[in-house]
Amino acid sequence: MASKLLRAVILGPPGSGKGTVCQRIAQNFGLQHLSSGHFLRENIKANTEVGGMAKQYIEKGLLVPDHVITRLMLLELENRRDQHWLLDGFPRTLVQAEALDKICELDLVITLNIPFETLKDRLSRRWIHPPSGRVYNPDFNPPHVHGIDDITGEPLVQQEDDKPEAVAARLRQYKDVAKPVIELYKSRGVLHQFSGTETNKIWPYVYTLFSNKITPIHSKEAY
Repeated sequence: MASKLLRAVILGPPGSGKGTVCQRIAQNFGLQHLSSGHFLRENIKANTEVGGMAKQYIEKGLLVPDHVITRLMLLELENRRDQHWLLDGFPRTLVQAEALDKICELDLVITLNIPFETLKDRLSRRWIHPPSGRVYNPDFNPPHVHGIDDITGEPLVQQEDDKPEAVAARLRQYKDVAKPVIELYKSRGVLHQFSGTETNKIWPYVYTLFSNKITPIHSKEAY
């Protein structure tokens, strides 16, 4: 097993189960799960310079532009040079992928292909705790108390862009932006695609892929 540090990325549309897969990879293989959404929230809360820049866009309902996200994520990666990591939510665009190229070489990129109807259904039933980004779904990840965050006891909300009429546009937008990123990693031979409608059925294949690259920290796969 190679002793070099593992550099991995997970790609997938909203509702693909990306967060769940990331948690399992982190738990089983000891990789740092680096989520762009988490770092954005932390920086906005701490009122850092890059957090302030991102907040201006978010408050106007705009996407945070490439240069802001890239700056934020490259700073975070700079602090983690000696760790195995898994990037989630970055790179989203070709510009971001090219910026990441300048500082490291990726070993693994996994992309989750979930049928449109499954994504639409999952997103329309998704409830969120905005301050933390925790996501709940009444079918496979329900809160202990309906409508209430498990950890803080604060109310959960359904985001406007998770409502059925907005979901199709979001998924189309993801597909358009992600396609060149997926093609780039495919051409390099580091892309691995996993398809299905259930995270628990996809997970064993993801586990096997990572096991070939890094020794699991548990003797058998944990769910």
